[in-house]
Amino acid sequence: DEAFRTHLEEGVKQFASFEFKEDQWADFAPNIFYLQGKYDKLDDFETLAESMGKWEGGAANRIYYMATPPGIFPSIIDLLGLTEQLTEREGWRRVVIEKPFGTDLATARSLNQQIHKTLNENQIYRIDHYLGKETVQNILVTRFANTIFEPLWNRNYVDHVEITVAEKVGVEHRARFYDGIGVIRDMFQNHLLQLLSLVAMEPPASFDASALRNEKVKVLSSIRPMNAEAVAQNAVRAQYKGYLQEDGVNPDSKTPTFAALKLQVDNWRWQGVPFYLRSGKALKEKLSQITIQFKEPPLLLFNSTDGNPTPNMLVLYLQPDEGVHWRFEAKVPDTISETRSVDMEFHYADSFGKTAIPEAYERLLLDTISGDASLFTRADEVETAWGLVDPILEAWNATSQPLAAYDVGSWGPAKADALLARDGRTWSMWDGREE
Repeated sequence: DEAFRTHLEEGVKQFASFEFKEDQWADFAPNIFYLQGKYDKLDDFETLAESMGKWEGGAANRIYYMATPPGIFPSIIDLLGLTEQLTEREGWRRVVIEKPFGTDLATARSLNQQIHKTLNENQIYRIDHYLGKETVQNILVTRFANTIFEPLWNRNYVDHVEITVAEKVGVEHRARFYDGIGVIRDMFQNHLLQLLSLVAMEPPASFDASALRNEKVKVLSSIRPMNAEAVAQNAVRAQYKGYLQEDGVNPDSKTPTFAALKLQVDNWRWQGVPFYLRSGKALKEKLSQITIQFKEPPLLLFNSTDGNPTPNMLVLYLQPDEGVHWRFEAKVPDTISETRSVDMEFHYADSFGKTAIPEAYERLLLDTISGDASLFTRADEVETAWGLVDPILEAWNATSQPLAAYDVGSWGPAKADALLARDGRTWSMWDGREE
């Protein structure tokens, strides 16, 4: 126990964003215990049950956090159930499950069925750390707490939506794991579809977990499924140059490290508005943002500096410089009618302080303790998302078309640009910063 406590203390001192205080740690540390065991041994779980009873000394609440491969979840939960550690006679019992939740629709559905044999859905917290980011939660506040935006948030005013989640690093130490899943399973099935659902969902009746998640499932269910022909037209996959030389990667790997998709949401609000999603490794910079590009004015009454009408744009900048940017037109001084794009911006660091934003896991763990499942994914939500990406993966596995390649430090392959160019659009990198 002492060695484990010392290890954690060193980690807190090194990585915590707050000031380390010896007296607070001295109060907290005696509540930390370490018990080693195997996830498939009943005897070890019986030892855990006995030890927990001694440590608690009476009725207590428990959270079981599982950052393990998805195939192990059912075994752990079964043994926790067999040793009566999930019954709620003496306090609540909640189980936090890390992604990936399955590797396709079939495995996700099987996992849900196995877990539901022992747990009720309200005890399960499928965690996606992206939903714990303050700026992701601010998507809903931006939409539903500001009447200037929500009336425009539809097909009548929005031209298209872009969602970009870019990583500057390659696969690094995750190479062996990553080579078995690829960018669609790693990023699109969870993070990007979650962001899309928050942007596109209808207003929930309340911020209650059930109401919020109902609306997210409705949106995911409205996304037009892709057949093989649609995948060929509306999906791009690529691999960064040098990936095959990464330690742990199969030299013949066809695993994509970049993907771009064009999705359509077939409902009353969004019919005809394309949603462009892209994500990848080894790109130009680390960047997560959502761009809402509005339609051009129906008639150009003024001259813009570049001679073309410039649409308004709202950019929700999720990381690293968290904030919101709003691009609109303003008259250039001392001209008759010349306009130029200007930026109205909000930065979390400027308004609330540089340390105001908590870590995503801080928020999600607090919500787990509070019993608020709003920011966790529900069983039907997970399965609906897998149902959307499975046909894309199947079409790619069946095709003989080679993977596109892109340079490390670029914004991805030329095919990703062509995906928008066919519609007369380009990926926007405008966010109020210098380009």
